[in-house]
Amino acid sequence: MEKEENQNTTTKDYQEPNQETAKPGENIDSEKTLDTNQEAKEEVKEPTPEEKIAELEDKVARTFAEMENQRRRFEKEKEEAFEYGGYSFAKEALNLIDNLERSRQILETDEQLKNTEALKKSLEHLDIIKKDSISIFEKNNIKPIESLNKKLDPNLHQAMMEIEDDTKEPGTIIQEIQKGFTIKDRLLRPSLVGVSKKVSKKEEKTEENKENTGDK
Repeated sequence: MEKEENQNTTTKDYQEPNQETAKPGENIDSEKTLDTNQEAKEEVKEPTPEEKIAELEDKVARTFAEMENQRRRFEKEKEEAFEYGGYSFAKEALNLIDNLERSRQILETDEQLKNTEALKKSLEHLDIIKKDSISIFEKNNIKPIESLNKKLDPNLHQAMMEIEDDTKEPGTIIQEIQKGFTIKDRLLRPSLVGVSKKVSKKEEKTEENKENTGDK
């Protein structure tokens, strides 16, 4: 019995060294965290006047650079609006030339007007109107694209058909369906064209057979 009492007394009196006991309502870990944060804030150095000046100079330089970029963009947009502002109107106005050309074709194929003085005068008037229209376009930097006997250029021409022709190199424009135009250095509309291609072997053989039959 005496041994057990001595052991209990020894256990109650024993405490671990350097162990803090927390009072009710207190949190030792929270207090340590606050102390650590305060020490970290104290360790952050305030920037020097030279560093503040350098930072301000950098911000001012960036602001001026952005202002200069905006000014250049505005100047470019203004120039393009001045030079190409009539782009849509010019594109629509090309329908006048197309209609003049269609009118000419209709008159030429009219059986009642063939070989008449009325047809001749009508075609002359249509040609004058067409030339005057193109002249007005050219004064405003709207120019027709030369196509016939030129090599097909995808930037200027749009091939609508292929026509067999051994007298021309393949890809040569031999028919102009609709004339194309440019406005300054931009394409207003492409020329619609027909390009040459080599005669197929079947047709070559047929022609040879016809020639051989004729010789016999």
